Order: sequence, then structure tokens, then C-alpha cells
Amino acid sequence: MFKEGLRPAWVEIDLKALENNIKIIQSRVSPGSEICGIVKANAYGHGVLECVRVMERNGIRNFGISTLSEAIQLRKAGVQGRIIMLGLTPEMYVDTVVEYNIMTGFTDISYAKALSEEAVKRGKVMEIWGVVDTGMGRIGYQAKDPQAVEEIFAVSQLPGLKLAGIFSHFSTSDFEDRSYADKQERRFNHIREALMEKGLSFYLCSLANSPATMDRPSSHFDLCRPGGIFYGRYQSGVTLVPGIQPVMSIKANIVQLKNVPEGFSVSYERSLITKRPSTIATLAMGYADGIPRPWWEKGKVIVNGQYAPFAGVICMDQCMLDVTDIPNVQVGDEVVVMGRSGDLFIGAEDIAAGVGTIGNNITCGCDARLPYLYLE
Repeated sequence: MFKEGLRPAWVEIDLKALENNIKIIQSRVSPGSEICGIVKANAYGHGVLECVRVMERNGIRNFGISTLSEAIQLRKAGVQGRIIMLGLTPEMYVDTVVEYNIMTGFTDISYAKALSEEAVKRGKVMEIWGVVDTGMGRIGYQAKDPQAVEEIFAVSQLPGLKLAGIFSHFSTSDFEDRSYADKQERRFNHIREALMEKGLSFYLCSLANSPATMDRPSSHFDLCRPGGIFYGRYQSGVTLVPGIQPVMSIKANIVQLKNVPEGFSVSYERSLITKRPSTIATLAMGYADGIPRPWWEKGKVIVNGQYAPFAGVICMDQCMLDVTDIPNVQVGDEVVVMGRSGDLFIGAEDIAAGVGTIGNNITCGCDARLPYLYLE
């Protein structure tokens, strides 16, 4: 029981597993390429400050975030490395970008000019990079648009700015069919080479995400951007990455046991009607703590070394389990909702597959209310 968390449900973060994953990632990165630790969304729900400290201790000096508030949090916590904004920043915030020394991307010259003016006013030189859409369809200059080359070059000439490079993002780098990722890489190379032909030199071109970092070295360029794989959240469509370990577990203590007769109703909508005399256990956690409500139909947890199914739909703050077939269950027993217990394992991907989403969606949903226990 994690008493300091003030509730009988909690998240455990294994920082040794994170360190293990960092070392495996580092072994796969091409010589001359740096690593950017993607720590957006509270490090995929794992606790950004604790994870950044482990990354810093292991030589990582670049950190990728998606909001200004995330960047400011890191700076105020004393992070000195390069903080890279992966999304777009409206012009009205260029003063904050300069104040906290955040590297941002641009998709039009208007933003770059606003940042240039602010940097010159403050006597600073700001790193910046061009965002290129090679096939994700999200943000960025169209890679095949000749005007993109001209505009990125024009930004490189603005005072107070230092054009570090360009970046893009793969859409299908975890697919066994590599043809679309090949096309994206060719488009990236094309615009990169066109800019270099105009006399530009780069030191921070970036394309590789987690899957590409692990098994597509031609895409490493100057900077790899692994994300979910740091936290054990990546399995390639081509191969399981050897040695990568899940970092997050979710656990709870049983708060009540009750023996009920056949025909007893459990949870909302009478979603479970017992077909035999049963033992129902209750946990003090629910979908507000990141357990998807639909998971009850296919889902299970681990109780005393055995799998136990949910009993009825998952409630906002509580959920029920059918522990009828598990001997010697007691109030206070530890239940593994996600993670490992002996030879049994329930991963974020298992939960995600049961509700039609991805593992990152599960881990990102746990940090609103659950207390965190960090294991060194």
C-alpha cells in the first residue's frame, strides 16, 4: 500500500526501466546524430521532471515538448538543455519564446519575422527550424512546393535568428510496408538538399520518430526524436525491440469484498448479473483515473497471481472485479491493473487493443488524479 499517496490506488514509475530503455535507444542511434527526448504530455503520463532528470543523467540534452507551458515548466525546474517546440506557436507569444529560450518551428515567414524582431529587441539570437510536411498532413510547408525552399531560405537571412535545420514527421514508420515511409524520406531529402544547394548548412535536421530511430538509420540525420519507446510504449510492426521495458504500472488495493447470490446486479445499467454465487471486490479507482470505461467487457486485472475479470461497467471513481475463483482474497490485497505480477502481464497495449486505441493514449490518461510512486 502506498500510504503517502492518500488513496488506495497509484501509479508506479520504474526509473531503472527508463534508464535501461535510454541505453538501448542510444545504442541504435547513428554516429553523429543526437537524441531529443520527447517529454510532451507530462512525458506521456510518466512525470516529466523525474523523467527529464534521468535523461539528463544519461547525457540527453534536447527535449521535445508541445506547449509553451510545458517548456516553461522545464526552464523553471532548472533544465538548461535545448527545449524544442514540436507544434506551432502563435506570434503573440514570441516574447515568451525569447524569454525562456525555446526553439520553435515556423511554417510561414510572418511568425519568423515576429520572432526576429523580438530577438533583436532583446539582443538575443534564437534557434529556429522549418516545419516540413512530407506526408503526415498535419503542419508544415509542403515538401514539394518550390516556394517553401524560397521562404525557408528567406527566414535564414533574418537578423536575430539561427536556422538550425528542418524537421518532419513519419506517418507509417512502424508499418511492415515501408513504401510510404520511403517516399516521405525522399521528400525530406529533396527539400533538405535544395536548401543546401542555396548555400545553407544545417546542424539539426530531424525526421526519425521512435520506430525510425530503432530500425531506419537512413532517417537519423542530425537528431532522432524517440518518444513512446523511452517509456516502453513502442512495438514495431516489423520486430519487437529487444530489451525495451515498460516504465509504468498501475496498482490498487481492494477496499471491499462482498459475497453475493446468483442473480445479483453489479454496476450501472445492471451491466453484470451474476450467474452463480460470487465474490465481488471493489477498487477505489475508475475511468477518471485513466481506465477506459469500455475495458470492462474484455478487460482483466491481476489479483494474487491470477487474472480476474471486471464485474460490470467501470465507474468514474470505482470499479468492481469478480474474484470468485481466486482463493484467499482479502481487503487490502494489491491488484495490478496494468503491469507485471510474476509471470502475468497486462500492458498498456493490451488495454488499448481492447478499446480501440493505442498504448500512449492509456498512459497519458493516468496523471489527473492518481498519486505517483517513483522507483529508483
